[in-house]
Amino acid sequence: MSTKIDVDAMSDEEVVKHVLSGETMLFEVLMRRYNQRLYRAARSILGDDNEAEDVVQDAYVRAYEHLNQFSGLAKFSTWLTRIAVHEALARHRRRSRFVEIDSTPESEIDNVSTLESKTQNPEQQALARELSAVLENSVDALPDAYRSVFMLRDIEEMTTSETAECLDISKEAVKTRLHRARALLREELYSRIGLATTGAFRFAGLRCDRVVSAVLDRIVQQH
Repeated sequence: MSTKIDVDAMSDEEVVKHVLSGETMLFEVLMRRYNQRLYRAARSILGDDNEAEDVVQDAYVRAYEHLNQFSGLAKFSTWLTRIAVHEALARHRRRSRFVEIDSTPESEIDNVSTLESKTQNPEQQALARELSAVLENSVDALPDAYRSVFMLRDIEEMTTSETAECLDISKEAVKTRLHRARALLREELYSRIGLATTGAFRFAGLRCDRVVSAVLDRIVQQH
């Protein structure tokens, strides 16, 4: 008598084992779990919804192709996010407008005292827009070196160690940049968004389904 697998109760590592053993379609479980995290990470680097979505697809395909290389030394979610971050950085470099996160001296980053924003200030936006939209605009205006750290630590709630590993920087750099990012977002705005961060940069519904479908199609074509 066959037993139905409760995929929701399975750990990432268990799902990976099933996928590697031939149950390819179970890869969808991992995509559903991490679509939003990967999208947020990619968007924090690229600043563009469509490009971030493309990166998420490419990252999943790359992860699937190298799934047998996942050693389990780090959490699967960290391994996967790192792939997405590297894909986003590579795309940003190809656009020839990217400066490596660590290529700018900390002394120069220290001199940033205001957000580089082309939109109205947060107070004006807050009067007419939902809180999550104000947060997205403010995060987008952060300098590159701070935005990715803030996105992974405060919005995606990854640990300091996981963030450092994904971005190839030290844990001390993560802490410093997170502190400065919060300062740039201003105390008033930050206090208002504290309970709403998990609702920002959502990646669900049709967009989530579109990525899952596209990745599964690409995986099936490889067989």
